[in-house]
Amino acid sequence: MKSFFIAIGVILLAIFIIIATNINNIPRLDENVKASWSQVQNQYKRRADLIPNLVSTVKAYASHEKSTLQEVTKARSNVGKLNISEDMLSNPQLFEQFQKAQSSLSSALSRLMLVVEKYPNLKANKNFLALQSQLEGTENRISVARRDYIQTVKEYNTELRTYPGKFVAAILYPEAKIKQTFIAPPNEQEVPKVEF
Repeated sequence: MKSFFIAIGVILLAIFIIIATNINNIPRLDENVKASWSQVQNQYKRRADLIPNLVSTVKAYASHEKSTLQEVTKARSNVGKLNISEDMLSNPQLFEQFQKAQSSLSSALSRLMLVVEKYPNLKANKNFLALQSQLEGTENRISVARRDYIQTVKEYNTELRTYPGKFVAAILYPEAKIKQTFIAPPNEQEVPKVEF
């Protein structure tokens, strides 16, 4: 009987140690997700701030490509209308709406870059070249921020779906929900056509 109580004590001690060592994982990983998402938002904000300058410069040189510039301005406006909240990370519909708006802006910017290819004078303008460089850098920063966000979401979601994190979440953090991650829309998964 004594060995039975010792075995139960060892099992309870092991469970306690596992829970104690994992007790802070979920809040820590959740904060990492929030920080990563803030960085994604920061990069989107940088891009949104940069676009009016880019559009103004392009307008001066390519007024006949007004529809492309209007698309960029409209897409930027649509992105600005979205209220980004923490709830979005756990709501697939809101997250998808946000992704679509950002994708639309990226698509409009791509078309704008095609306009640039048509007009050598625009490409040679110093201000435009500086803005184009900034925009390219911003798009790269967005890509890196998304990658980091995807990684932190993966770690967080894995903790919520595996043991012992699943038990810890159920007992101590019942409000913890699986977070959404980025998914490229089907049209962005196609191979781009380059024509000369």
